[in-house]
Amino acid sequence: MKIKPCLWLNHNVQEVIDFYTAVFKNVHVLQTSYYPADFPGFGGEILVADIQINEQPLMLLNGGPSAPYNETVSFFIEANTQQEIDYYWANLSAGGGSEGQCGWLKDRFGLSWQVAPAVLGHLLQDADREMAERVLQAMMKMRKIVIHDLEEAAKE
Repeated sequence: MKIKPCLWLNHNVQEVIDFYTAVFKNVHVLQTSYYPADFPGFGGEILVADIQINEQPLMLLNGGPSAPYNETVSFFIEANTQQEIDYYWANLSAGGGSEGQCGWLKDRFGLSWQVAPAVLGHLLQDADREMAERVLQAMMKMRKIVIHDLEEAAKE
C-alpha cells in the first residue's frame, strides 16, 4: 500500500503541472481525468491528475478556493549541495512565492516547502551538543540555508 498526498487546488491543475515540470527534472504525468463538458464552468478542465515528482506520487485535485494551504503540511527537499539549495529556493519561490525562515518557503500556489542540506541533520544530531546548538542558532537566523555558514558555526 502506498500513501499518496492529494493537493487540493484552485482550479489550476494544468498550471501546477507546468510549474513543477519546469522546476523539477523528473516529473511524470501518469493519468488525468476531466470534468464533463456540460459541468458548469469547468468543462474540459482537468479534474484530477496523478503525477510523480522525483518518484513521489501526488494527486492534484481541482477542488476550488475553499481550502488554502498552511504550514502544517510541507514538502521537504534534502539537498546535497549549495547549488541545489539555491536552485530550488529560487525556482520554487519564483512568480509570487514567498521566503520564510530556516529554509522554509511557499511556492506561488501557497504550498510550503523546506529546502535544507543533508548535512544539517548530521550537524544538529552531533554528539558535541555545544556545536549542534551553535549550528541551530545560525540556522535560526537564516531564510535560505547556507551550508558554508552552518559549517563555520560548527567550527567556532
